[in-house]
Amino acid sequence: MRLALAACLAACLAVMTPGAQATEGDKDPGDILGNWTFQTKPYREGQCVMTGTMRLTPDAESGVYDCELTAVEVCSMWGRSVVLQQCTARRFDNQLSIRSEIDQFLESKLEGLVYVPDNFALTIQSTKRMYGSLVSAATAPAIFIRAEEGIS
Repeated sequence: MRLALAACLAACLAVMTPGAQATEGDKDPGDILGNWTFQTKPYREGQCVMTGTMRLTPDAESGVYDCELTAVEVCSMWGRSVVLQQCTARRFDNQLSIRSEIDQFLESKLEGLVYVPDNFALTIQSTKRMYGSLVSAATAPAIFIRAEEGIS
C-alpha cells in the first residue's frame, strides 16, 4: 500500500511541476514570431557570404507563418546584392522550412545577374536561435539569431 501511495504521489507531483509534461509539439507557435538576423558561412569557394533580416508574422493556418526577408549577398567576384523577398515559413515541431519569392531588388552591382530566391531549412534550437542551411542557387550553413529590440 505504501509503495502504491508513493507512486501516486510521485505521479501527482510530476503533473503539477511546471513543464514536466511539456513536449516539443506543445510549444507556443508564437515563440518564434518577430524579427531575426541571419548569416551564412562563406560559400562559392569562400567568395560569397549572405547576411540579412527576417520578420515572422502569424498566418491564419496553424504551423504557417508569413515572412519578409531582406538578403544581402556580398561576393568578391560580382559585388553586393540586396534583395527584398516575401516568404512563407512552415513549422513541423522544431523544424522550419522557409520558401521565398523575390519582391524587389534594392541593390544589384552586376547588370543581368540572375538571382534565385533564398530558401532555408532550419532547426529551432530556442526562441532566440535557429540554425540550418541556405538552400538556393548555392547552399551554405546558416544561423538565425533573434534581433534585440532597441529603445528609440
